Amino acid sequence: MKLDPFYLIVDSSDWIARLVPLGVKLVQLRIKDRPDTDIARQIREAKTVCADHGCQLVVNDYWRLAISEGCDFVHLGQEDMADADVDAIRKAGLKLGVSTHDGVELSTALAVQPEYVALGPVYPTVTKELKWAPQGLEKITRWKANIGDLPLVTIGGLTVERLSGVFEHGADSAAVITDITRNSDPEARTREWISATQKWR
Repeated sequence: MKLDPFYLIVDSSDWIARLVPLGVKLVQLRIKDRPDTDIARQIREAKTVCADHGCQLVVNDYWRLAISEGCDFVHLGQEDMADADVDAIRKAGLKLGVSTHDGVELSTALAVQPEYVALGPVYPTVTKELKWAPQGLEKITRWKANIGDLPLVTIGGLTVERLSGVFEHGADSAAVITDITRNSDPEARTREWISATQKWR
């Protein structure tokens, strides 16, 4: 499959309603520490917006809710994947993306035949405390050589100004959180990302 090169990650359906209509074609709803009822509501709201604007919605972690709410794509981190029922995810027809940081995690990810593999953090990130040091650009090239035609998503500290580096080293899609959500003008920054990734579509 082919992923859009601009992969937006946000923590609420409000962000999706605000930014997807600008032309976003790939978005992950990544909510932490909320009741399942609230997450289910936000998934439904996000699905409606994404359907209206031709955007692919990816649900982070909550694979059971993704199935029950009729979603078609879920993303799992390594810890999430250890607890997930991959067979149930596949039987429900969901596509799957998996996070990786080292060779062992890459082997684990490839064993479930995901639709894409994510590598990060490429650069230092302020989103959360990570035990992984920045991976750097050269590792993108090695990861792409290992996964072949499988799409490679890069994440961590990415900005518009750093996009050329990740794509030139083999990335298929660049994921972003804080460069947009913590920007003083998220709408303008989203438009910059859309414009900057046009050449890799």
